[in-house]
Amino acid sequence: MARKANNSLFLEEWLRTVSGSSVSGDLVQQNSAPSARSIIQAWSEIRESLQNHNFDTRYLQALRALVSSDSTIHVADPQAKLLISILALREDVSLPSDSYTLVLRLLYVWIRKAFRPSQALVGSAVQAIRGVVDDRRNLQPTLVAQSVLVSGAFACVPSLSGDLKLLCLELLCRLLEEEYSLVGSQEELVPVLLAGIGYALSSSLDVHYLRLLDLLFGIWLKDEGPRGSVTHGLMVLHLIEWVMSGYMRSNYINKMSLFANEVLETSKEKYTVFAVFMAAAGVLRASTAGFSNGAQSFEISKLRNSAEKRIEFVAQLLVSNGIVTLPTIQREGPLLKCFAIALARCGSVSSSAPLLLCLTSALLTQVFPLGQIYESFCKAFGKEPIGPRLIWVRKHLSNVLFKESGAITGAFCNQYISASEENKYIVENMTWDFCQNLYLQHRQIALLLRGIEDTLLGDIEKIAESSFLMVVVFALAVTKQWLKPIVSKERKMETSVKILVSFSCVEYFRHIRLPEYMETIREVISCVQENDAPCVSFVESIPSYNSLTTPRDLFTQRIKYEWSRDDVQTSRILFYLRVIPTCIGRLSASDFRGVVASTMFLYIGHPNRKVARASHTLLVAFLSSAKDLEEGERNQLKEHLVFYYMQRSLEVYPEITPFEGLASGVATLVRHLPAGSPAIFYSVHSLVEKASTFSTNSLQGRKSDPGSQILELLLRLVSLVDIQVLPYLMKSLAQLIIKLPKERQNMVLGELYGQVAESDDVIRKPSLVSWLQSLNYLCSNNRTEVSAFGSTIDTSNQLGARL
Repeated sequence: MARKANNSLFLEEWLRTVSGSSVSGDLVQQNSAPSARSIIQAWSEIRESLQNHNFDTRYLQALRALVSSDSTIHVADPQAKLLISILALREDVSLPSDSYTLVLRLLYVWIRKAFRPSQALVGSAVQAIRGVVDDRRNLQPTLVAQSVLVSGAFACVPSLSGDLKLLCLELLCRLLEEEYSLVGSQEELVPVLLAGIGYALSSSLDVHYLRLLDLLFGIWLKDEGPRGSVTHGLMVLHLIEWVMSGYMRSNYINKMSLFANEVLETSKEKYTVFAVFMAAAGVLRASTAGFSNGAQSFEISKLRNSAEKRIEFVAQLLVSNGIVTLPTIQREGPLLKCFAIALARCGSVSSSAPLLLCLTSALLTQVFPLGQIYESFCKAFGKEPIGPRLIWVRKHLSNVLFKESGAITGAFCNQYISASEENKYIVENMTWDFCQNLYLQHRQIALLLRGIEDTLLGDIEKIAESSFLMVVVFALAVTKQWLKPIVSKERKMETSVKILVSFSCVEYFRHIRLPEYMETIREVISCVQENDAPCVSFVESIPSYNSLTTPRDLFTQRIKYEWSRDDVQTSRILFYLRVIPTCIGRLSASDFRGVVASTMFLYIGHPNRKVARASHTLLVAFLSSAKDLEEGERNQLKEHLVFYYMQRSLEVYPEITPFEGLASGVATLVRHLPAGSPAIFYSVHSLVEKASTFSTNSLQGRKSDPGSQILELLLRLVSLVDIQVLPYLMKSLAQLIIKLPKERQNMVLGELYGQVAESDDVIRKPSLVSWLQSLNYLCSNNRTEVSAFGSTIDTSNQLGARL
């Protein structure tokens, strides 16, 4: 009684699935799988109703129970005869209006699952269906749609006679031509109608073939017809894939030739452009299955060639209309969406400039419609309810177009790889401009919506995060094209800088570790490091200090702006802070002073420690860098920067400044500044002064306590500072240590003894030993006057004389 579910038997259900349709076409509510007992009981109820001519609610419930199980039940010939008998009673008995549609659905299940259906039963069924639809009192949209579906299913049964198939085709065409206004505008019935036409096109007869094509490709142009959409386009694509695959398996060469001539090679005003385009994509998808033998192989090759030409023709049409302008994009939006999804699903397509441009526009405006979203929200903010826009964004997130953004990006990159140099340059710039606009617009939206409409902002960022993945994959494809030895240095440098700037714009959306991202970064940084020009160009692209702290755009005037809470901007600057150290040796002192320094010092005070740490790392990189021909100017700048660095770092320590960053900066400056530099003296003085501001508890507490950390850093400097600064450091340290509690003094002295004992510096070791002895004496006798050091703690000249 029951069979294993096989929804592929039902073409309309398959079309709904592969197109991502969210509209259900179920005639009845789908419940849990029925038992064999309940199915037998339902057939019994129907048989009894027919015998008694009593079609009450039990009869209708029985039909609904069977239809709800259409994927599992098997309708045998005797049961089909029972159903046909019910339809034949229409003149004698008044049946519930829904029962005709349910009976037709069960006849459809019968014909799709029957191995060799009875010719006589099919003939009776066709006559009964004609009688039902001729009685206009019974006509309802679902009844007309099911009649089309069943007629098409009958017409494609191989074992039926030509006369029966002809009757079915005529009935189907008449229904679509005369009763279309009943069903055309009902979204849930579109896959049913398309499936009926698809079955009919698959019939072995050539009769009415052109008539069927006219019906298929013209339904979206009718006044009462459906509005074109990506979902409908996908249904057409996969319908034609299904039909063409059948032609190729059955060797219907004549039908393939007719289809190519009428649909692909001839432009007809009565054919909808997007449907023809998607049909061409369906042909390409079917042709990849590899049906090939003799004449058939030649015909498939011709068919594929015609399909590619049709796709390119439509693309050229869009390009000639100027797809890159916003009004045109909005007008051609549905077709651009179809371009994107079709090229993602149809397999390899020969590269052409129009295809690449259309696919680029589709990707940047339809798959990721962020520009439209931002513009809409900015206009409506504070004036209109947010609810409708939240629904709009949610719908896009669940849309099949967005869900397949990865496959669309793959098709885009494949088209790009084979394009001419000129067209590559065009789409590269379109993508880099997209990144710049994404940064500017999302920054505004994030400032406006954060804390107010976090759910909406989160949904928008899901789209933006997906666009980040697209940018990364495309950028990797670009590097493989241009960062090769045979490419000119100018082109490589220009490409590298543009990729780095674009990555900085989308850095906010990088939430996962991507191998493609890391590979691209390595490639472009390696190129930038080869020459001064790209390094300077990249650094000069960093937003200015004034624009970071006091932006003058309209939106920041509507809110209380705080630079440290601008997360999108912070992510971009963090990218620069991380990349600039990799090419710091190529950057001149004047460029660092004029472009980088102010921003670096600003973000040293950023509350996000990851950002602050990156700022410290950048200063460390500059302090330890060198550049030929400007050593004096560079060292002078380093000294100047250190004064402000210590002031800026310590004023926000420990609340903001991470100790690791401060320690790294101080250790670097004492190593790389000239011996006896005033900046080193100032650094020591600042650290001691900062340490003295902490309570005794902090200085004697755990090593993780802020005061203890500063003290540990000063102890570490004893073996790092040059011999001219050492006396000042020893004196300053002594002042600090003798104020510590006895227990802490002993610990510090122990650390110093160990440090000095392990030292092999024969120049400073004698002075350090003498100093430690004096310091130990003072501490053991509870002396607090530093002057008690006498000759041990003295000026640098006296220390030099003793050595």
